Amino acid sequence: MNIQYLGHATFLITTQGKRVLVDPFITGNPLAKDKINVDQIEADAILVTHGHGDHVLDVVRIARRTGALIISNFEIIDWFGKQDCQGHPMNFGGTKTFDFGTVKSVYAAHSSTLPDGSAGGNPGGFVLWNNEACIYLAGDTSLTMDMQLIPMMCPPLDLAVLPVGDNFTMGYHDAIKAADMVKCHRVLGCHYDTFEMIEIDHNAARQAFAEAGKELILLDIEDSLDV
Repeated sequence: MNIQYLGHATFLITTQGKRVLVDPFITGNPLAKDKINVDQIEADAILVTHGHGDHVLDVVRIARRTGALIISNFEIIDWFGKQDCQGHPMNFGGTKTFDFGTVKSVYAAHSSTLPDGSAGGNPGGFVLWNNEACIYLAGDTSLTMDMQLIPMMCPPLDLAVLPVGDNFTMGYHDAIKAADMVKCHRVLGCHYDTFEMIEIDHNAARQAFAEAGKELILLDIEDSLDV
């Protein structure tokens, strides 16, 4: 399983011969828009954690061109369906196996309003696994005790993708606690540096993780890692 960072909370996961895009926000991201051509991104599926513009901005543009299946909560899938996109609705606790792996919908503590003001349902995260790896995509969330349930319900995690930018989500100190709760010591950070309010000190964040016996990976845009 290969995970490429496309900025903010956007990732392109290549696994089992399929491409799974997560929360595409590129054309509105000042750090990514001049590096990545959104019209060259290929996707078989798009995971959407919640309805905020910095997670859904480029969904329709990519889904219509590629025919990608959008996977999210019921309200978001209904909203995209009215824009001629195909989708599969899920909700907390639900598990579904697709051609790229098994997806479990899990809780996130945040908010979710779609760009036109429509209700975006409950924000969430996903656990994705197959015979290559198991990863937790937390979405935008605070630290929550529900994270302790993930190791009880899913295979052991190989990687946790956690927000670390603070202000709108948990910061990196809380992400260390989240890593303990989900029993995964390898963390890929997201939702940081895109805007001034979520800029972080990379060295301080990595050091805090190292002192806790964990690894924090902060990729440059377009870089990737194998899980």
